[in-house]
Amino acid sequence: MTASGKSLPLVLAGPMLRRSSPQRLVLWLAVREPVRARITIGPDEGQPLDRVLAPGQAGWRCLTAGAHLHYLLIDLRFDEPLPRDLWISYVVQLQSLTAPEGRWSDCADLAPDLCYPGKTSLGFVLPSRIGSLLHGSCRKPHHTGGDGLVEADRLLNRCLGRGSLPAGREAAETGPADELPTWPSALVLTGDQVYADDVAGPMLHAIHQVVAMLGLPDEPLAGCDLTWLDSAQTLYRHPAGFYRRETLLPRHKRNYALIEVLFGGVEKPVFTTNSAHNHLITLGEALAMYLLVWSPALWPLIDLDPPPELDVASRFLYRTERLAIEEFVAGLPKVRRLFAHVPTAMIFDDHDITDDWNLSREWEEVAYGHPFSKRVIGNALFGYLLNQAWGNSPDAFDEELLDQVQAGLDSPGGKPHDDLIDRLLRFDHWHYSWPTTPPLVVVDTRTHRWRSESAARKPSGLMDWEALTDLQQTLRGQPAVLLVSPTPIFGVKLIETIQRIFTWFGQPLLVDAENWMAHPGAAHAILNIFRHPKTPRHFVVLSGDVHYSFVYDVELRGRVRGPDIWQICSSAIRNEFPSQLLDVLDRANRWLYSPRSPLNWLTRRRHMRVIPRKPEGTPQGRRLLNGSGIGLVELDEEGVPWRIRALLTDGRMIAFSRREAESRWD
Repeated sequence: MTASGKSLPLVLAGPMLRRSSPQRLVLWLAVREPVRARITIGPDEGQPLDRVLAPGQAGWRCLTAGAHLHYLLIDLRFDEPLPRDLWISYVVQLQSLTAPEGRWSDCADLAPDLCYPGKTSLGFVLPSRIGSLLHGSCRKPHHTGGDGLVEADRLLNRCLGRGSLPAGREAAETGPADELPTWPSALVLTGDQVYADDVAGPMLHAIHQVVAMLGLPDEPLAGCDLTWLDSAQTLYRHPAGFYRRETLLPRHKRNYALIEVLFGGVEKPVFTTNSAHNHLITLGEALAMYLLVWSPALWPLIDLDPPPELDVASRFLYRTERLAIEEFVAGLPKVRRLFAHVPTAMIFDDHDITDDWNLSREWEEVAYGHPFSKRVIGNALFGYLLNQAWGNSPDAFDEELLDQVQAGLDSPGGKPHDDLIDRLLRFDHWHYSWPTTPPLVVVDTRTHRWRSESAARKPSGLMDWEALTDLQQTLRGQPAVLLVSPTPIFGVKLIETIQRIFTWFGQPLLVDAENWMAHPGAAHAILNIFRHPKTPRHFVVLSGDVHYSFVYDVELRGRVRGPDIWQICSSAIRNEFPSQLLDVLDRANRWLYSPRSPLNWLTRRRHMRVIPRKPEGTPQGRRLLNGSGIGLVELDEEGVPWRIRALLTDGRMIAFSRREAESRWD
């Protein structure tokens, strides 16, 4: 239970505030040993609530992944609702189940930097309506240039430092451009919370140390064509396990390389990504990764000196990546503090699992047709369930499913593990809604794919007919909605045209040809949902994925004027688009598809008026904002965004202003 002579911390990650409302509070933690929990909730007004939770009680569920890794989900229900629009403090105390008379350990005492200055406990606010929220995607640890989640923590610290909760829109409109918002109602993470397919060497080295110190069991790797690769421990010790993992996968009998499907080993001349050399493979690696990207707790026990078996080129790359990882780790205390104070909603995109996940019917047939690649994908999805999905919507995971999850954890690589992966690959409730005002509706654009029937290589629609029909029913009768689509519904026209050209030549993987308009059926269906008279009049679409940020106001025209739509893309939290390439694409898009361009008139197809917003303070004409950061959206009483900003990691707070004269019909 020790590493480098130091004891493991009791709390490995968390507490993380997840689904929250006046009637319900969900907290997620990862701990080193089975515990009971005492939760004390103290509103500024009224009597504090005190709950003690232990095995067998409602609201408590623990899953064991290894000798010293246990996942705890605390799901509290309240007969008397918690107050709205007030600071609500809470205390999480833990007591070992092996020492029932032992002391209770306060999470805030275990991590003194978990509370904000001036506060002695954790806290949150449950708003009557969403006045502001934070959102973003794509957080790659070894990217240099700051962490948007650290910037979000700074914003919360500034809000509290003002001495009271912000006064709201009326006060802000009279203040300076960097005026603080109301306390954010939620943190919405719209995809790529981890990069399972793009792991730095130092991070992989740290992952293997965590696997050992937490006692995560070995995992047989049946189905691999390489006879020597029979278990996780063999993989960890083999030289090809570092920086050469793309060499480990077999090839399909039709000479279609599995490494091109699973490990992204194809050239991408427009949208560059060349990752997969350290792609996560085992379940233990997937679980350890989350602990290391969400919490600083285990990092003091990690030795980042390079493994001795690295060759000269790998050592040079390792040293470069180590600098970025050390900078990333320095910000993790602030990230942990942020998660403890704002309800956090999450949804996967491809890098949470693997690049181009489910892009086409052919991709699925090849990737799931081999047991080894299926295991790799399934392990990443297993990790997503435990660390992300469970807290999004606990009701989607009943006791029977959680028992099957525990059986898979008890026998990694065995039949229960494979049976669970089969079930997770068929699972159809990753999407969810939160009962906020306006409601937060999060769609699954990865496993509900509308597969092409005409050609296996054509990109699949991001949602199939059945899922879109269910979405329409969810939206019926709502005056406004916050719709989370990991991929923008309304994207940059030039980039979508490039994707369409490559798809026509049968090469969608070369340019990540995943956009809503790439599949005629899905495009037609989502636009019909927007136009339906009984769906919301105000749509705020929150997206990420593309590694740049932009805002479009969209109007759908027909016999009857459609709803007001705001497509708001915030990406990336810790990543960036190649700056010179983005500049070329931005300029070309404005020139080729300007309101006066003949090409824009010739390519109009769906009667949409698109009004781009300009990020203030950027070069003349720029519409696409590059740089790591976090999005900040402020809404009025009707759910209409009245101010949209980006908080960049260089300290700038950039507003997106509307440019009516530059609107175009699409």
